[in-house]
Amino acid sequence: MKAPQVKGEEAMKTSDSSDVIQGDQHCRDGHYRTKLDLRTKTEGNTDAATAVQLDPNDSTSLQAQNPTDLGNLRIGRASEEAAGIPAIWNTMLYGIGEMGPVRSTEAFLKINQVTGFDCQSCAWPSPDKKRKIFEFCENGAKAVSDESTKKRIGAEFFAKYSIAELAAKSDYWLNQQGRLTSPMVRHANATHYQPISWADAFAMIAQELNGLDSPNQASFYTSGKTTNEPAFLLQLFARQFGTNNLPDCSNMCHESSGVAMVETLGVGKGTATLEDMESTELIFIFGNNPGTNHPRMLTSLQKAKDHGAKIIAVNPLPEVSLMRVTNPNPQDYSNPLQLPFALLGKGQALADLYLPVRVNGDVAAIKGILKDLFERERAGRISPIDREFIQTFTEGFEALLADVETTSWEEIEENSGLSRNQLRVAADMYAASKKTIIAWCLGVTQHRNGVDNVSMIVNLLLVGGHIGRPGAGTVCVRGHSNVQGDRTMGVWERPPKAFLDVLGKEFNFEPPRKSGYDTVETLHAMFDGDVKVFFAISGNFLSNVPDTVYSAHAMRRCKLTAHVSTKLNRSHLITGERALILPCLGRTEEDMQKTGKQFVTIEDSMGIINPSEGFFPPASPELMSDVAIIANLAQATLGSRTTTNWLGFAADYNLIRDAISRVIPGFENFNARLPKEKFFYLPNAARQRNFKTSSGKAKLSVCPIPKHDLQPDEFLLTTIRSHDQFNSTIYGLNDRYRGVFGGRRVLFLNPLDMEATNLEAGQIVDIYSHFEGEVRKAPRFAIVPYAIARRSAAAYYPETNVLIPICSVAAKSNQPAAKSIRITLTPADPKAALHFPKADLARNLGRAAPRVP
Repeated sequence: MKAPQVKGEEAMKTSDSSDVIQGDQHCRDGHYRTKLDLRTKTEGNTDAATAVQLDPNDSTSLQAQNPTDLGNLRIGRASEEAAGIPAIWNTMLYGIGEMGPVRSTEAFLKINQVTGFDCQSCAWPSPDKKRKIFEFCENGAKAVSDESTKKRIGAEFFAKYSIAELAAKSDYWLNQQGRLTSPMVRHANATHYQPISWADAFAMIAQELNGLDSPNQASFYTSGKTTNEPAFLLQLFARQFGTNNLPDCSNMCHESSGVAMVETLGVGKGTATLEDMESTELIFIFGNNPGTNHPRMLTSLQKAKDHGAKIIAVNPLPEVSLMRVTNPNPQDYSNPLQLPFALLGKGQALADLYLPVRVNGDVAAIKGILKDLFERERAGRISPIDREFIQTFTEGFEALLADVETTSWEEIEENSGLSRNQLRVAADMYAASKKTIIAWCLGVTQHRNGVDNVSMIVNLLLVGGHIGRPGAGTVCVRGHSNVQGDRTMGVWERPPKAFLDVLGKEFNFEPPRKSGYDTVETLHAMFDGDVKVFFAISGNFLSNVPDTVYSAHAMRRCKLTAHVSTKLNRSHLITGERALILPCLGRTEEDMQKTGKQFVTIEDSMGIINPSEGFFPPASPELMSDVAIIANLAQATLGSRTTTNWLGFAADYNLIRDAISRVIPGFENFNARLPKEKFFYLPNAARQRNFKTSSGKAKLSVCPIPKHDLQPDEFLLTTIRSHDQFNSTIYGLNDRYRGVFGGRRVLFLNPLDMEATNLEAGQIVDIYSHFEGEVRKAPRFAIVPYAIARRSAAAYYPETNVLIPICSVAAKSNQPAAKSIRITLTPADPKAALHFPKADLARNLGRAAPRVP
């Protein structure tokens, strides 16, 4: 059964997944494919309630969500530029507060160093050469401080608080309690977690797994925090157990990117490098807020500007980090005396043009740029269309040209929210560039036409020959540090035959050939009672998946849920009949095994493999590494059914890397290369204009403009992060880049839309989402006027995940459409309205952005 489609998607023209060459020795990056025959809700279970029939006010539904109180929410003056003195202050404040002055200094000097540990936050790469003493950003420092906190949670904590009491707390409060120190179990019908030994925990999971009617009744989830070595072991364990049910966080972030890039370029990863970023002439940035989500990207953008590059920011919100930035790192200044003047100044301008595109207006915007480029070529003007490249390396150009020519400017302007003149200015900048890069993030992918959005980005690059050229290419900005590496290691539910053949030969077993479940499919199978055991390595599964009420009830229907974690989160509180919390080492902590100190490896956004070695003493002597947990669980579960030396892997990670080198192309001589090369790039054939598609050519795609046809009282909501947040981890309650302090339940709206719908600043509203006759509710949000595109709205997640319908997914990728939610608003409790200072609101609305009419 195929995923539901929005109007217009039925006309998509792209290659069938069976034609895509997957995982060949030259370009083993085809780990994404169009998903056909997807499992959808209540499949094979006519007695199960549908998502809309669930009670949103029962205990499971309410405990799965954050409390609805507004706290001390206020609006103040928003930052005029990113980073600078506030970044320094907040870094030290958080670091010293969590770790102390000595410990924080030790940690910060080791982040992203060749002989240190890789930051557990975003996946932005570190420089190949000349890494700085302070090779980290504010949010990376928060992530390290958060993991390395001195606070601890032990058995006495869980004896004090019942699970229901903990569920009544906010995600922020849960995270603030500290590091988990020992394994804990929730027995059936128990109100509290209790201590359990590691041996008994492994035995419990093994018993549940071995008692299943089918291996496919288990699902094994991986977060992007998981490094390469444990990721490789987890997929090996799952497949030796007998299932390909390997959902991962990529299913929710860049699955659409991978599917689109494999179809069009034959590679599921970005093609540009940091060196390309620094030598390019033009950078488009679509659907991305780098100052919050991956701040070290700002350094690369600054370097590009210093070399003369232009930047075009395409986003519904004018994110301050794309407008101006003050670099607080003294090593980025040729003269140290420049630093104090820079810190006290107004920052360096980044974007040369800001395009306030409507939510999910990217296809229309790119068509507008292409239409202008094609019109100038037809008129005989100098054109950037690279006909020689198109003829030699691509297919599908004539179909794309015909589609763009038949699309009217009226349709483009209406659906993009941009004027013809705005798009003309962008086209002028594109035409002037000989080397163009396009970077994008989840603002592009988390839509029902997310695959099309990325395909259109590829179209814009291909028509100018900006693939396989120095200073040009795709930059798929990954969110979590090793999310790309986990997929490289085989954590994916639809593996090709070639990969399974090599894996089976290496480990002397027959891997399962039936495709498994991704994240959304796993939730459907849980809900139907067809997945009974859920095992997760890292992450906060419940707070990152869509449709919170549905997902919570799905998890409740499991017999056992087990989470490998460093800190307490909401996934530990909405559990199966029985539940386990398995505390693990953090990225910063020393990993001592029988053969001595171990290290792990990470793959960043640009396909670079870096080693990572922790150094702090573990938060508790009872902690185990991810590798040791998986190896011991595999040994307990598989017993005599496996010939793999699982405990040998746990004792010596070099043995894991030796196996990786024989199974995963690009990792040949893995152990020998690391001490010699320090880091290395994985192969990427598209960088050499070697396109591993069915035809051997890059493919231009025809993608219709999605029609949302909003009613007068409807908006299209995009979910976003606050600045004191990484993924679903909440470090604080402030978002100084948007002027929000002391709370999170805010809804950003354009002042003109507020006026048209009789809404006021500070008014409290309930948000309702609408999808195929289903209605979902997120109560009590305060309206904040903001310079967001018309008919668009924005609010923080995970508070708004409850609004994302479980079946609202991207065609071809099955990725949840978290940034394309049709909503209406209903006033709530007029007595609770908040007073926001008009002067601060006006100042925030008036912040400068390089706009054109």
